[in-house]
Amino acid sequence: MDKFEKLSGIAAPMPLINIDTDMIIPKQFLKTIKRSGLGVNLFDEMRYDDNGNEIPDFVLNKPAYREAEIIIAGDNFGCGSSREHAPWAIKDFGIKCVIAPSFADIFFNNCFKNGILPIVLPQEQVDVLMKDAEKGANARMEVDLEAQTITTSDGETFAFEVDAFRKHCLLNGLDDIGLTLEKKAAIDSYESTAAQARPWV
Repeated sequence: MDKFEKLSGIAAPMPLINIDTDMIIPKQFLKTIKRSGLGVNLFDEMRYDDNGNEIPDFVLNKPAYREAEIIIAGDNFGCGSSREHAPWAIKDFGIKCVIAPSFADIFFNNCFKNGILPIVLPQEQVDVLMKDAEKGANARMEVDLEAQTITTSDGETFAFEVDAFRKHCLLNGLDDIGLTLEKKAAIDSYESTAAQARPWV
């Protein structure tokens, strides 16, 4: 998993509330167990018409937001079924941070496990960030995980809270496998001792 330290990127405004996981990645794309290749179908039913053509008015189809790395969203982002493909699709598209007034719990937890930083802020602060994002590609926001701050293109700064353990994992690029490998020396020592004590196993 890539380390998340500081991000300076374009933010896409998505003011809808209750964006659920089926909107993020529709059910017909859940057949794969690979984490790559899902970005092209992120928000598929909002991005494309029935013939597979892009819908020009959808925010991520607009030239200013095609390279967005941040989403500013409405309340209850990631609600619905607990599909891990949702953060996979977001990450594969190139989104590294989602900011909203609230998230569904399972989606929120899955984001951290996949190297995405979900940030909860009060609605009034999200409104400021939403307006800043509406300025387009020239308005870049900065997210500093170490300092736990978000800075708008105008220099206004907001602080955010993040669990210390999850922060450690993101800063060091540690998913569940990475966390286990941090204990490799202890695991190897245990296995060696166990093999000597029970050679028949």
